[in-house]
Order: sequence, then C-alpha cells, then structure tokens
Amino acid sequence: MTSPTEGPRVEVAGVGKQYGSGVRAVDAIASLDLQLRPGTTTALVGPSGCGKSTLLRIIAGLDHPTSGSVTIDGESPDAYRARGDIAVAFQDPALLPWRSIESNLSLALKLTRRPADAERIAHLLKLVGLEGFEKSRPAQLSGGMRQRAAIARCLVTQPRLLLLDEPFGAVDELTRRRLNLELPVIWQSQPTTTLLVTHSITEAVLLSDEIIVLSPRPAQIVARVDVEIEKPRRADQLTSPEFVDLVARVEHHLGIDSQAAIPA
Repeated sequence: MTSPTEGPRVEVAGVGKQYGSGVRAVDAIASLDLQLRPGTTTALVGPSGCGKSTLLRIIAGLDHPTSGSVTIDGESPDAYRARGDIAVAFQDPALLPWRSIESNLSLALKLTRRPADAERIAHLLKLVGLEGFEKSRPAQLSGGMRQRAAIARCLVTQPRLLLLDEPFGAVDELTRRRLNLELPVIWQSQPTTTLLVTHSITEAVLLSDEIIVLSPRPAQIVARVDVEIEKPRRADQLTSPEFVDLVARVEHHLGIDSQAAIPA
C-alpha cells in the first residue's frame, strides 16, 4: 500500500481483451504487463484503434479483461472506484447541460459520497480560470472552458487515480496547448497517479513522466520512454534539443520517419 501522500501503484498483469467469441473473436489487447508508478503521469500512445482507450477503461473498472488482472494498491478497480478514488475524463466533457458549472462539480461530490464543499469548488474553478462563470451553464462556455470545467469536476473529489482519455482532443490547437501547460500544474499538485491516452506525441512528452508506446491492434508494448525534463514544463521547452529528441524517439518507435537522430 502506498502512502496517502502519493498516488496509488497500478499493476496490469497479463491483461488481454477479446470481443466476440470462437472464430469471430477479435483481440483488442494482447497479454500486457505494465505498472503505473505512484504519483507519476504515464502517457499511452499508439495507432488509432490499437486498444489504448480499452486499456484505460479496464483500469477504470468500466470494462473487464478477458484474461489477466488489474490491481490498484492491491485492490480491484471495482473496489477502488466504489470509494470514489478514481476519476475519468473523456474527450467529451459530458457536463450536464441543465446544471451550472458549479452544480456539475457539486454533483460529482454527491455521487462519490463526499461532503459538500463550496470552498473547494470555488478554489478549483478559480484555479482553472473559471472564476465568475460558476453559475453559467455548459452551453454558455467555449469548448476550452468546458474542458477546464470537466478537469475541475474530476479533481473536486480528490481522486487518487486520474484517467484521461484524449481530454483535449475536441478543442482547437491553441486552446489545447494552453490547457497542456496550465492544467497539469493543478492535477500534479495532488497525490494522484495519472494515466493519459493521447494521439499527440508532443502532448505525451509535455505532460508525462513515462510514455508507453503501443503496437497496432492487438495492443502490445513496443517501447517505454522515460521523460526526464524538469517540471513544471514550459512552452520554451518544446523547442529544446532534449524535447525534440524525445519526440523523435517516440516517432521512431511508432514507425514514423524523422530526420532527428535516434540514439541506440
């Protein structure tokens, strides 16, 4: 069991996932083994349809593997989620349109059996730049603002495991880059272990401590790339030789041509 001042350790052991049965069975994930280190952010990258989101859903307990197991500090995802210790953010913010932003966050507390906490809600909305929009409904906000609200809703319950499935995929590139720089400062300030699914290699390098590169379906691990760049990450680091080299290494493992030198 990890310390409450850290996020949990996640162990994925021999996890496989099939859809269908018999000769019609389709493997979404091969036998995968990986660990998410306590308190770190891990990015999953790979070709479209390779099983990244399926793996995230299995870790969240929203889907179940055909073989193998997932444990979170020795517990099942179902048990961990039942206590409200897992939060998941998808590409669609999925905010309830008839509720204010403030009310969407308070509902998250209620559903996870957390006490009402107006002070924490106000603090988080200020942190994500939504102070003054507490009473607004989702339709009154831009896409980037709705995504900020969705991240705040995840964090308001103080989850120990944060799972992000393309959380910035639906916003424009400028907004995405701004969210990439601003929001990790917030979630990384908490004792949280984070898993990020993304198609953006730059985003993976910018946000994570480790990048797991997956093969085409059925997903297998092609490479693990450590990201040893000082945090919090800054915009000027995107053009640094270290950053460019890491992007090139991940591209290489994905089979993407790059002119950058790839170390052995």
